[in-house]
Amino acid sequence: MVSSKTTTIAPSGQVLNWLILLMLGVIWGASFLGVELALTGFGPITLAAGRVGAAAVILVTITIVYGDGFPRFQSKTDRRIWLHCLGMALFTNAIPFCLLSWGQQIVTSSFAGISMAVVPLFVLPLSHFLVPGEAMSRIKTIGFLFGFGGVVLLIGGDKILADAPTSPLMLTAQMACVTASCCYAIGSIITRLCPTISALSFAATGLLIGGAILIPTALIFEGVPRNIDFGIALFGLTFLAVFPTAVATILLTILVRRAGPPFLSLVNYQVPVWAVIIGAVILNETLPGHFLMALAVILAGLFISQLGWRRVNTKRNLPKTSNR
Repeated sequence: MVSSKTTTIAPSGQVLNWLILLMLGVIWGASFLGVELALTGFGPITLAAGRVGAAAVILVTITIVYGDGFPRFQSKTDRRIWLHCLGMALFTNAIPFCLLSWGQQIVTSSFAGISMAVVPLFVLPLSHFLVPGEAMSRIKTIGFLFGFGGVVLLIGGDKILADAPTSPLMLTAQMACVTASCCYAIGSIITRLCPTISALSFAATGLLIGGAILIPTALIFEGVPRNIDFGIALFGLTFLAVFPTAVATILLTILVRRAGPPFLSLVNYQVPVWAVIIGAVILNETLPGHFLMALAVILAGLFISQLGWRRVNTKRNLPKTSNR
């Protein structure tokens, strides 16, 4: 699997770990604001292509100069790593970025952010079938079902609580965001099953492949961008490429090496909260009551499922692998 070697950290070093974790939560939570801004001048596929392409240039340069470079292509294991990089490019970058960008043309950034809270919940059933030793225990199942109830409330809250109609377009956009979270879950399983490789090299290669897929796709379906607002739209795209995609990957790599994947998993509680706060404060988005109810239920399900993980892995004394 992707290398996640950790080192022993002195108590004073834990402060830095928490600061990095907080930064990751804010950066990923603000990514939905970046999408809203970039959509004022770019189509959803072009946005995804620009974001991934620019981030690929940054990370490829860093991994060549300071990292381990690209994976080799000699042995069967090397070729398997490239296959995992392709899976990461599709399910962690290309598909979910397009789905979220398209969905956010219709839904609020708050909704998109809350939908990301279900990523670790979707990982549970996938791990049960695909990852050895990750069977669904009773408490994990309870957590999953509890969190899934939150997803139902998030999508169908208007109908369930107020008997208000939901347009087919709105429902499709909501399902696109939830499907994106499912893609991230699939991407995390692909990452967990990957043979040993530097996390930075893995991320850079995945972004490079993702850019190679997205850029021609954007040109075919949306053409060359015209009449770009070089203020808001370009700022949003630049922010997405530099911070949530490139810088966050570097911070993630540092944090995994310093504190380990279990500590990193705490960011799952932060991202939707920051997305809601940023959407309400900066974008003045109205926040339906069922959004907050759904977020609380989803996070409770996540908390219950992680209790199940800790209980099982304490007995086995096994480290948890990152969900990202």
